[in-house]
Amino acid sequence: MRGGHKGRARQYTSPEEIDAQLQAEKQKAREEEEQEEGGDGAAGDPKKEKKSLDSDESEDEEDDYQQKRKGVEGLIDIENPNRVAQTTKKVTQLDLDGPKELSRREREEIEKQKAKERYMKMHLAGKTEQAKADLARLAIIRKQREEAARKKEEERKAKDDATLSGKRMQSLSLNK
Repeated sequence: MRGGHKGRARQYTSPEEIDAQLQAEKQKAREEEEQEEGGDGAAGDPKKEKKSLDSDESEDEEDDYQQKRKGVEGLIDIENPNRVAQTTKKVTQLDLDGPKELSRREREEIEKQKAKERYMKMHLAGKTEQAKADLARLAIIRKQREEAARKKEEERKAKDDATLSGKRMQSLSLNK
């Protein structure tokens, strides 16, 4: 037994064949449009030819969209009324000089940074309550250190005096 698949042999179309079929369909559509325009008596109008070229570009975009569909989407045509089709803007249409509107998060982030900078300036100037408390604490620590250094100096002097007086006593006792 060979196994595999049932029924007829499968046939796969190559991408080149698919492209050729699409081109043929587009060519037919163009010819039909030209025949309709020819009936109106404006067959040689260059503006209408340009419009047909623009419509070809939009057809290409629609074809690309249809090729990207997967699964059942290709079989069922559903239009979502809430879907907003994105329009591409040309460079000439972009407004670069106008003020850019920031999102709420971006605006809050900028305000937060500015507030932090203001606080740091005030803190460095010693105008905030926290800065005042820090300065008071530092002053107390300075005083304690000065007192400790003074006591140490006095103790050292007292010790030196004691050793000097002790040496004098020894020298006096030796001299006797």
